[in-house]
Order: sequence, then C-alpha cells, then structure tokens
Amino acid sequence: MDSFYKVLDEGQQALAARSDYNFDHPDAFDFELLVSVLRKLKKGKSVKVPVYDFTTHSRRREWKTVYGANVIVFEGILAFANKELLKLLDMKVFVDTDSDIRLVRRLQRDIMERGRDIVGVIKQYNKFVKPAFEQYIEPTVQVADIVVPRGGENSVALDLIVQHVHSQLEKREITVRAALASAHQGQPLPKTLSVLESTPQVRGMHTIIRNKDTTRDEFIFYSKRLMRLLIEHALSFLPLKITGVSILRAGETMEQALTAVCKDIRLGKILIQTNHDTGEPELHYLRLPKEISEDYVILMDSTVSTGAAAMMAVRVLLDHDVQEDRIFLLSLLMAEMGVHSVAYAFPRVRIITTAVDKRINEEFHIIPGIGNFGDRYFGTDGPSAWCENDGTHC
Repeated sequence: MDSFYKVLDEGQQALAARSDYNFDHPDAFDFELLVSVLRKLKKGKSVKVPVYDFTTHSRRREWKTVYGANVIVFEGILAFANKELLKLLDMKVFVDTDSDIRLVRRLQRDIMERGRDIVGVIKQYNKFVKPAFEQYIEPTVQVADIVVPRGGENSVALDLIVQHVHSQLEKREITVRAALASAHQGQPLPKTLSVLESTPQVRGMHTIIRNKDTTRDEFIFYSKRLMRLLIEHALSFLPLKITGVSILRAGETMEQALTAVCKDIRLGKILIQTNHDTGEPELHYLRLPKEISEDYVILMDSTVSTGAAAMMAVRVLLDHDVQEDRIFLLSLLMAEMGVHSVAYAFPRVRIITTAVDKRINEEFHIIPGIGNFGDRYFGTDGPSAWCENDGTHC
C-alpha cells in the first residue's frame, strides 16, 4: 500500500520535510489508482505500480511491472479503510501487534532506512501516527476475517491462513480446469489455426519422433527437420521484419531453424514453468529485444497441451505493446484444447503447427503426444519437482 501515496505539491512537501504531514490519514493514499491496479491484477492482467521514494516524499519516474498471479498479497496499515478496496479482498487478516513493538519498529525503519532524525520520528508518531491508529486502523479489526496476535511468531495462525489459501486454490483449479477441458468439445477448430500439410514425409517424421524407442540422435534430427518445415510455412504469412521469442526450455530448440532462414533475426526468451503441484504456469525469466512492439513476433514452444503457458507468454508480449494480430504461435504439436484455449483468449493470434492431437489425459498431457520433448531432445530424463510445460505423455 505504501507504493500508492499521493504525489505531494510543494506546500505538502515542505510539511513532510518538517514531519508535519500526516501520512497515516486515508487521504494520503491514492485509493482510485490502488483499486484500479488490484482489479486488473485479479483479472490476471499486468499492471504498472508506482515506486515511492520515502526520502524525497515523491514517486520515482520508473514504475514497476507486476504480473497477475493466483495469489496476490496486499498489505498496508489502511488496507481496510476503503469500501471499494474491501470488496476486492477475498481474505482479510488483521495483524495485532503491541504498541511498544510498533514504535520501536518505526524508529528503526525511519532512522536507518529513510534517513530521519529521532526527534522528527517521535514528533510525527505522537502527532499523527498514534491518533490515526486509534481513529482509522484499530476500528477496522471488526471487518477482518482473522486477527493474528504476535504477527509472524504466531505459527498456528499462519498455518491456518496457508491451509485456507491452498483449499481455495484447489477448489478454483478444479473448476477452471474442468471448464477448459469441456468448453470446446465437438467445436470446429478456429480459423486462426494453420496446420502444415500432412504429406507422406511429414507423417513419416511424426511416426519417428512419436515412437518412444527412437534414439535421441534420430529424435533430434527429425525434430529439427520438422521445425524447419514449420518455420518455412509460418514465414509465408509474415513480412520480412520479425522477432523470435522462445518459451524456455523446449521452445529454444526451434531457434536454430528460425535463424537458419532469417538472417540477423532478433531473439527473446521467456521462461515459463508449470508447477508440478498446482499445474499452473509460473513466469520465472524474461528477456525481450528493445522496441519489440514494432515487430511481428514468432512465439515458439515445442508442444502446447492446455495452452496455459502459451497464453501467459502471449500476455507478456501484449504487456510489452506487441499487437495481438502480429503474434504467431508456432508449435510442433498441439492438443485441441490448447488450440481452442489460445484462440478463445486471443482471437487475433495466428496459431501454426505440424499436427493437432484430439485428447489430453487427466494430467493434461497430450495423447498420444510426443513424450517429454525437452527430456528427449536434451538427453535429460526422469521426473522432477518442476514439470516443464513441454512435458507430454507418451
């Protein structure tokens, strides 16, 4: 919440410098911007969050990009002071801390981290902080779902909170996954999909790479050949100036085929991994070329099953101002569910693949699929705590 202090005018700046400005009053916060940001995050969209400089009492020029997530933790002393804000909170936790501890923490923070002097800190505490707590903060304990005494030391309360969050995630995951699996059954494939012509050569290469007994050398050779055909097919829809972005790790295998036919092409990378416990994609790393918003972008992943990671990657590109109709998703193999999910979420994204399989299993892996593409290509083997999105079931 501290990121959303209002921008001060010159008079307010002078008051703040003398410790005479009340930062603990609800009017000190930009609730309109705060509510707007939280609403977007809850919809899974990325947002720009201001960065507040507590030394100069002003917002910095650079704002921080925050991406939507399954769980959003929002904290602040006046988190329950606004009615519109309260409507957005699924779980409200009031941390009840002894007043002496609060004062000591404030002294340490303001003196050591914010360069204030002890006289000014105590003056501000007596004039603004303590009265504001009694008037605006302490009464909001009535709207809390859980009151936690002793804060982080209260392991019992923390366990209860964690259990509740896990139960809600499991409930929502089951609902969303079931809806995704059944939403497009029997529906025709979208017009934005282009499948490489199934020639005898293409079918033969699929037969080889889908065979679990194929040697690694043969798997790599025929996968590369298919990638080259896929890239050549995709380029027939594209202008000359393009940028390639691979979804790591398996999408990176397609970069060689792209650079072989596109001289001096710029490349970016997005690391999205599927959490094996939750089944949800998580963004871990991002490196995109500068001014990517001006380019057509080839987004590459070896396989797409549910489409969850691909949709997150598309969202990242959109967040960097790439136009939706300039994004081309390329994959060696896709499941119908993934095709429909991407097309439904982003109807102007072009989808290009060499084959589409009809089914996925209960673990959301493509059937019959290609096996774990990354493991087979890179020579790594065996399950791990993290399951790459390129993982599919043999």
